[in-house]
Amino acid sequence: MSRKQSTKEITKRYILFIISLFFSALGVAITKRGELGVSPISSVANIMSMKYTALSLGNWLIIWNCVLILGQILLLRKKFQWIQLLQIPVSFLFGYFTDFGMWMVSFVKVDNYGMRLLMICLGTIVLGFGIALSVIADVIMNSGEAFVKSISDTIHKDFGSVKIGFDISCVILAVLLSLLFFNFRIEGTREGTLIAAIFTGIVVKIFRPLLNDPLTGILIHE
Repeated sequence: MSRKQSTKEITKRYILFIISLFFSALGVAITKRGELGVSPISSVANIMSMKYTALSLGNWLIIWNCVLILGQILLLRKKFQWIQLLQIPVSFLFGYFTDFGMWMVSFVKVDNYGMRLLMICLGTIVLGFGIALSVIADVIMNSGEAFVKSISDTIHKDFGSVKIGFDISCVILAVLLSLLFFNFRIEGTREGTLIAAIFTGIVVKIFRPLLNDPLTGILIHE
C-alpha cells in the first residue's frame, strides 16, 4: 500500500530533483572539460556541439532530450502520460545547468593527459552523485531513462538490457556522426565515454545507500 505524500513532501522532492539536475549537468560539464569524451547519452549532443558551434552543448542537450521525448510519444501513443511533458522544462533546465557548469570549470587547465583523466573521473563521480539524488527524489524520470522505459514497455524487455543497448546505440551514432563531420576521424567519443559508461552506475550504487536514509528522513519529515 503506497503512502500518501503531503504537498510539503512533494515540494521538497522536486527541490531535491532540481538539485540533482544541477549536479548531473555539472558532471557532464566536468567530463566535457576533460576532452576525452562524455557520457553515452550526451555523446550525440556533444558531437553536434563540436560541429555546429553556434549552439552550446547545453543547447544541443535540450534539442536531444526533446527528440527523446518525441520518441516516447511516438512509441507509446495513447499510453503516453501527458504529465511526462514536464520532461520538457526539465530538459531546458538541464541544458542551462550544463552551460553554467561549463562556465564554472572553464578556468581549469587541462594541458596534460593526467589532468584530463582526472576530470573524467571527477565528472563521472559528480554525475553519479546527481543521478543518485534524482533516484531518491523519485518524482519524474529524465528524458533518456523515460525513453528507455518506453522502449522496454513496448517490446516487453528488461529495462537494464534496453538501457545497455540504448547507451551503445548513442555511442555508435556519435561515432558515425564524427566520421561524417570530421573527415573520417573519431572526435569527442573516446576513453572518457567508456569510463563514464562503466563507472557511473557503480558510483550511483555507492552513493544511493549512503544518502537514502538521511535524505528520505528530511523529505518525509513534516
